[in-house]
Amino acid sequence: MSLSRRDFVKLCTGTVAGMGISQMFHPSVCEAISGSLNGSRPPVLWVQGSGCTGCSVSLLNSVNPHIKDLLLDVISLEYHPTVMAWEGEPAMEHMYKIAEEYKGGFFLAVEGSIPVAADGKYCIIGEAHHKEISMVQAMKDLAPKAAAVLALGTCAAYGGIPAAEGSETGAMSVRDFFAQEGIATPVVNIPGCPPHPDWIVGTVVVALEAIKTHGLAAGLGEVVKLLDSEGRPTPFFGENIHDNCPYLPAFDDDKMCKTLSDKDGCRMEVGCKGPSTMADCYKRKWNNGINWCIDNAVCIGCVEPDFPDGKSPFYEM
Repeated sequence: MSLSRRDFVKLCTGTVAGMGISQMFHPSVCEAISGSLNGSRPPVLWVQGSGCTGCSVSLLNSVNPHIKDLLLDVISLEYHPTVMAWEGEPAMEHMYKIAEEYKGGFFLAVEGSIPVAADGKYCIIGEAHHKEISMVQAMKDLAPKAAAVLALGTCAAYGGIPAAEGSETGAMSVRDFFAQEGIATPVVNIPGCPPHPDWIVGTVVVALEAIKTHGLAAGLGEVVKLLDSEGRPTPFFGENIHDNCPYLPAFDDDKMCKTLSDKDGCRMEVGCKGPSTMADCYKRKWNNGINWCIDNAVCIGCVEPDFPDGKSPFYEM
């Protein structure tokens, strides 16, 4: 089966006729993109900086396609500190070997921000060749060789909590670090605290199909066309939460919640950040389509560049 890039965007946004909201990806996705790069699964190196590993946990909750299918049929995950069997120097040295062997043809997934203070010593990710490797050094070594970088989660995309006011580590986003170091590798931001697994998988789906159709360089160019001004894929981050909220009629009628336990009114006055947040949570929902933040709390704007400082306090009286 062959699918056009337009069809893939539809698959990722849940706009294919006959698909339920709980299944945002068609079962043919894995079949269509398996072996996208010259008949082989593209190597992926996943490194973790300053963060909580929540993005990895979120990805492991992927249902459509199942995480097993993603890892075994779609990509070749060559390095991931949380899920790989290897550890220590052999694992790190394998990561560097893959980066050199597939120079210009692998994807680098970055989870967590990059702390640059104290020569990067706030975040040592391992050892290779009997030498400590900081997140800063790993990014300098790996990023220029990658075909593209996925900044996964708000910490990687914009700095997030590790870069919030009061930080002593000099934590910064992938995009800012690249600007500082003069690294030109394309970056796709997939923010969220954590990002929805569909956002991660769907971005990979669109990227691989574009590369399969247009070749590596031109395919990545097609992906860049899908990004908004903050580097986010518009199929997932192109809609305003408030404008699509089920409580919008209550807002229009000026019916506001006074407490979080009030289920009938708009939650803006108790701290909801939906009006300044761009994401498709309202239709994609979380936990395999079961619920989302506004079902029992408020949107805290975790996909936005000014999270968390600009979205604080999360709750208001």
